[in-house]
Amino acid sequence: MNVSDALAHRISCRAFRPDPVPFATVRAILDGARHAPSGGNLQPWEVYAVTGEPLARLLGDVEAKMALHPRGEAPQYRVYPQDLKQPWFDRRFKCGEDLYATIGVAREDKAGRLAQFRRNFLLFGAPVGLFVYLDRQMGPPQWADCGMFLQSLMLLACEHGLATCAQEAWAAWHETIAAHLDPPDEWMLFCGVALGFMDEDAPVNRLRTERAEVEAFVRFVGFG
Repeated sequence: MNVSDALAHRISCRAFRPDPVPFATVRAILDGARHAPSGGNLQPWEVYAVTGEPLARLLGDVEAKMALHPRGEAPQYRVYPQDLKQPWFDRRFKCGEDLYATIGVAREDKAGRLAQFRRNFLLFGAPVGLFVYLDRQMGPPQWADCGMFLQSLMLLACEHGLATCAQEAWAAWHETIAAHLDPPDEWMLFCGVALGFMDEDAPVNRLRTERAEVEAFVRFVGFG
């Protein structure tokens, strides 16, 4: 699979098969992703790759706590800007509406929407969870570097026949995750990544989000 095919093929998978992913495959994906560029070669990302019983305990702990705290703990950063402007507000809104349409959940069905939201914290059934941290000293440039690492990881997963879902929503459970993984205090949880084999029959995986045309976000200067 070439890079263009991987970019076209990759989606945010929201339903996985339970088939285990071999350790050698997980390691190969991370080994490839380490070549992602970073300013000053800082390589600021730190990753916990979790599966099996340790992952089951972590997910079970979160699931138990969601009964009292359905939206999680206080996150350490804001995932989306407050008062999101256009066109970004409409893009986010449409993405949500299209997602729930694939599983037949109407906008007024608050319980159905909450149930789907809670599936984030089961990794959508994926057998591997990658929890990605950054040192608190790092700033926006290093967050951008981490994004390039995550993109590299997700494209390599496609090459290996696997699917992913990058989930900033996991930042809302950073305290519970820390109790299981025991990261250094100076590390901040940026996101989780669900990794596994896509359930091709799941309606939610039919979603293909729209992308703006090149002319909508590029200003060509000096080209003939």
